[in-house]
Amino acid sequence: MPVSQTASAAAFETVLDDSAITLDLLCRAEGRKLRPQIAESARRRIADCCAAVNRLAAGDAPVYGVNTGFGSLCRQRISPADLAQLQENLVVSHAVGVGPPAPDAVVRWMLWFKLHALCRGYSGIRPETADALCGLLRNDLLPVVPTRGSLGASGDLAPLAHLCLPLIGRGQVRRNGRTIPAAEALSAAGLSPITLGPKEGLALLNGTQYISAAAAHLIVRAWRLARQADIIATMSLDGLRGSVRPFDARLHDLRPHPGAQAVAANVRALMADSEILESHRNCDKVQDPYSLRCVPAVHGACRDALQHATDVTLREINSVTDNPIVFEDECISGGNFHAESMALALDYLALALTEWASISERRAYLLLGGQDGLPPMLAPHSGLNSGLMIVQYTAAALVNECKTLAHPSSIDTIPTSMGQEDHVSMGATSANRCMQIIDHVETVLAIELLCAAQALDFRAPLRAGIGPRTAHRVVREQIPHADVDREFGRDLETARAMFVSGCVLDAVQSEARLL
Repeated sequence: MPVSQTASAAAFETVLDDSAITLDLLCRAEGRKLRPQIAESARRRIADCCAAVNRLAAGDAPVYGVNTGFGSLCRQRISPADLAQLQENLVVSHAVGVGPPAPDAVVRWMLWFKLHALCRGYSGIRPETADALCGLLRNDLLPVVPTRGSLGASGDLAPLAHLCLPLIGRGQVRRNGRTIPAAEALSAAGLSPITLGPKEGLALLNGTQYISAAAAHLIVRAWRLARQADIIATMSLDGLRGSVRPFDARLHDLRPHPGAQAVAANVRALMADSEILESHRNCDKVQDPYSLRCVPAVHGACRDALQHATDVTLREINSVTDNPIVFEDECISGGNFHAESMALALDYLALALTEWASISERRAYLLLGGQDGLPPMLAPHSGLNSGLMIVQYTAAALVNECKTLAHPSSIDTIPTSMGQEDHVSMGATSANRCMQIIDHVETVLAIELLCAAQALDFRAPLRAGIGPRTAHRVVREQIPHADVDREFGRDLETARAMFVSGCVLDAVQSEARLL
């Protein structure tokens, strides 16, 4: 699992060679501009493959997308004089995405992952085309990429068309937060549009780089979320005077799911040195509600789903996913662009994220119930004060929306291209829904953080465990205890900002080693 860290403002330097993109690399690159450099070994592979495509284009045999039309038009032969126009037509005709633009961070990684795949040397582009993509990244000229329009087969056609329009001087880019015409941005950066060669438009548009870039951002965020969910759960556990016995390693050795074992170990580490635990060690409570007692089972299952999504995403990022693929003097038309693996993994991740939110909302509900010596709604003078009653309403509303968004997209397919593309993955829809869900889940966990901090105030002077105690201190540095009603919406905004920044996570990890 990646180590949480605050992204540096310095640009992230990366060399595109034979090395795989790893989760650690993604974590170090997150939130930073990218300055890629193409290794000489990759440049030779690109040149060799380009030469092979030029030989195929000059031959008499039909080669899909090189000297033929696309999709259901694949039987239409194109004359040698029209091959450059064929590739430009492909890019401009496919740039029909709609909806809100992808975040700048996702667009950066789309460019990075597209370059990474092209540098494998199986796609047939020219070295100067790779350099042009590199130039966009090095100058942080980020194409405006609408998020709706991809079916996840043949890859992310519409998003990638928008991504590559600026290469030919078309479309729009974002530079320093402003959206401007691509031709203007290229000129200001000392760059020139290129003319696409044989197969280049197809190589640029075929692939799963929108889905995989969104997924990569999701998994980096979700691993941080996983650890923070464990920390916040222990704040609720101490706040509700729950038992630590369900986290005994012997229990989880008998049912050795890796995620559950990791979560139980985290809780044991976080609850160390808890005076609250000691204060009720011999009480007559037999069992805690499931949202406390089954944290390893639920958080752990979510972690296992996240691990699966991580494995699939890293394989996809480091794969060649365009079509056709060039092997020396042979072009093979296959289905490497079909994003079914990503779609299924993202749908699974959507379910896991929703479960993190669902169990968190249940713990917030328990904290407000006036149990174990806590005042109702965590308000010192409840009745006159509503306390944190309504923040739980917000959590319930967000969980409901997550449950709706978690309906899998991968089980649907709508044939396109006159039946030539008769089964598609809908993986981009899965990615888009996941990005909405993770925003909601972070807010739901921030609500539990707010409630659990208030609950721990009422356990003083007894100290919570090392993890919840540290988290509580960090929260109280920015959000004071609520003696009377106030605008809790502002407190929630602050708690969510703290969650996203990772300041609570960083502070706790300096005191307790987390898996």
